[in-house]
Amino acid sequence: MYTAHIADTPNGRKLTIALEELELDYRIRHVRLDAGEQYSPSFEHISPNNKIPVLVDEASGQGIFESGAILFHLATAGGRLIPADAHGQSLVLQWLFLQAASAGPMLGQLWWFRHASPQENAQALERYTRETQRIYRVIERRLAASSYIAGDDYTVADIAFYPWLLTYDELGIDIRDYPRVQAWLGKVGERPAVARGLRKASESAHV
Repeated sequence: MYTAHIADTPNGRKLTIALEELELDYRIRHVRLDAGEQYSPSFEHISPNNKIPVLVDEASGQGIFESGAILFHLATAGGRLIPADAHGQSLVLQWLFLQAASAGPMLGQLWWFRHASPQENAQALERYTRETQRIYRVIERRLAASSYIAGDDYTVADIAFYPWLLTYDELGIDIRDYPRVQAWLGKVGERPAVARGLRKASESAHV
C-alpha cells in the first residue's frame, strides 16, 4: 500500500496516473496548498522542499519526494513504463529531467502570472509565454522523430509531460500550432488509466 500525498495540480496528477497505469494499491492524502499544509512539520519531514507530490510506502515507511524521482522509482520497481536497457532508461531520465527543470517551472510561472498574480505584469507574461511556446516546439520536434516522448513506447516521460501540456487553454496556447503535440495528447488521453488518474486527483480535492 502506498500513500500519495498530492494536490490536484499537474505534478499531483502525474502520480495518480502512474499508480493507475501500474495497477498499484494506493490511497490519496490531499494536501491543501491554499491552507499551507505543505509547510507543516509533518509534511516537511517527508518533503524537505515543501512541495507535492510525495509517495510513501506504508510497508517500509520510505518516502520519496520530487515527481521525476517518484516516476522513475515506480517504473523501475514495477518493470513497466520504462525500457529495461541502460540506454533506454537514460533517455527516459533525460526527458524526465527536462520536464522537471524546464517545462514545469516555465508553464507553472505562466499559469501564475495569467491567473494568480495580484497585478498584471506584461514583461513576465511575455517572457513565460515565449518560453512555454518554445517548450511546446521542443516536444513538437521530438514527436516528429518518435511516437512517444522517450521513444516509440509509452513511458513515464509521457506521464511527466502530459498533465502539463494538457493545460494549453489555461496558458493561452493555441494547440493547433503544435499538431503532433495535439495528436499525442489525444492518444495519451484515451488511455483508461490516464482518465482514472485524472479523475482520482480531481475527486481527492473535494473529499
